[in-house]
Amino acid sequence: MRFYRKYIKKYGVIAAVSMIFLTVETLCDLMQPTIMSRIIDVGVTQRDMDYVLQTGGLMLLITALGAVAASIRNLLSTYVSQNFGAQLRSDLFSKVQSLSFDSINKFDRASLVTRLTNDVNQVQVFVNGMMRIFIKAPLMCIGGLIMATQLHAELAVILAVVVPIVGLFIYLNMKIGFPFFLKVQQALDRVNKAMREYLSGVRVVKAFNRFDFEIDKFTRANRELQKKSVSATRVMSVFSPAIMLTVNVGIVAVLWLGGLGVEQGSIQVGHIIAFTNYMTQILFSLMMISLVFNMFVRAKASAGRIGEVLAEENQMSWKQDLTDMPGGENGRIDFEQVSFSYEGYGGQQVLKQISFSCLPGETVGIIGSTGSGKSSLVGLIPRFYDVTEGAIRVNGQDVREMDPKRLREKMAIVPQKTTLFTGTVMENIRWGKENATAEEVAQAAKMAQAHDFIAAAPEGYDTRVGQGGVNFSGGQKQRISIARALVKNPEILILDDSTSAVDVATEAKIKEALKTYAAGLTCILIAQRITSVMDADKIVVLDNGEVVGIGTHETLLTTCQVYQEIFQSQIGREVS
Repeated sequence: MRFYRKYIKKYGVIAAVSMIFLTVETLCDLMQPTIMSRIIDVGVTQRDMDYVLQTGGLMLLITALGAVAASIRNLLSTYVSQNFGAQLRSDLFSKVQSLSFDSINKFDRASLVTRLTNDVNQVQVFVNGMMRIFIKAPLMCIGGLIMATQLHAELAVILAVVVPIVGLFIYLNMKIGFPFFLKVQQALDRVNKAMREYLSGVRVVKAFNRFDFEIDKFTRANRELQKKSVSATRVMSVFSPAIMLTVNVGIVAVLWLGGLGVEQGSIQVGHIIAFTNYMTQILFSLMMISLVFNMFVRAKASAGRIGEVLAEENQMSWKQDLTDMPGGENGRIDFEQVSFSYEGYGGQQVLKQISFSCLPGETVGIIGSTGSGKSSLVGLIPRFYDVTEGAIRVNGQDVREMDPKRLREKMAIVPQKTTLFTGTVMENIRWGKENATAEEVAQAAKMAQAHDFIAAAPEGYDTRVGQGGVNFSGGQKQRISIARALVKNPEILILDDSTSAVDVATEAKIKEALKTYAAGLTCILIAQRITSVMDADKIVVLDNGEVVGIGTHETLLTTCQVYQEIFQSQIGREVS
């Protein structure tokens, strides 16, 4: 739990001040039964109304002081817990963003959402409860024991029996409950996963009429969560009644022994009332301790899950003070005997011994069958993953020695899966360049052949984008994504099958605009359609993770069998 030390340092002083007010509140609560005892034994018994009024007034002042201290304590505890929760959630989100894909892939996406929301909330609730209850309850319990012992030592023997039994129940509560609540959080992960998969693929579900299957899948996950929650609650529900029964038996014993003492004249009625009040306070404090330990069991499970993410080390490293190599060509990319496996060294290689160069201002097409490794190859350039063997150099520098942030500032990427974010079209395009002017955005949209349909909308570039871009067609989303990349004006432009949903005529217009735009930058174009790469300066043909051909369209038609087969299957005629 070393990750939480920074929060203790930050909020420790405020928490300590809160503890002071909490202590004042507890002392005020502890004084009231003794004062009440004196009112009954002295004022009421001797019918001294002045004493009753004076002592009663003192009791009211102490009560008021305790109420003020409680109010301040509540304000401080709320401030600390809410700010702690917000910062922990923010730090956890930042940690997730900083992780490489290798590290992120160790966690299920639904589990990360649960950790960012429910798990952080569980820890936040525990912090609030600890400052409001957990510290007060032991103080109240110990103070009650001391005051009760001073009031009547013989009756305090009952407490010596009751308190250890209750302590045993609390220990068993923690020991048995923790594994159950850990399983509850894991079951909640599966519910979130089922819901997330349905929402992300709702169109496919509707298209294939798979509602019953999805309902069954969600029902199974939901019932599992219900089963785990009921099991945890059932186990935990035994302890609170057991604690209450034990303390109430103690109260009955106090009343019985106290009654005998009054009958024998060895104890006063006010002492019995005060002792019973202390027993009640001790009961309440022990119940609160049990409640907070229940919260602690849940928070411990959640804190451990959060700690797993915070403890995850980023697999990527780089030289902090590295600058661009002198004499390096801006936009040049070199693949040197590159091999790559998603499982790391010893895993199945998806890319094998790949070597070629992309020169500044050159348009390089990459083509191959599905699963040949095209997207995996270009994903290595911005360091989404690191190569297993060999090296990739950008501007003459090994990308493994470069800060991924600085590396990615040199390039713009249109990924295979188009993603638009909630906001306006203007805001989405400005993702590429935050300070882009309206003219720059419009120019990028025109090159991407997106300006016409955007301008035709009633709100133009201020049109709201629905979640995931549901109010745009696949081709429109791809063109907005291309505009988002073009507005950045990068050294390297990577288009990963980014025109697959665009008709051939529109694709030709985009390529024509790119010829002018890309005159000074390196453009890597991945495509399934051979017509998309035919006019590239260089075409790289991949097959099963290996380069089987490099050259122009005309050269590959005569030298590369795989390229010939793609040409024949798509164009429909044999190579002459």
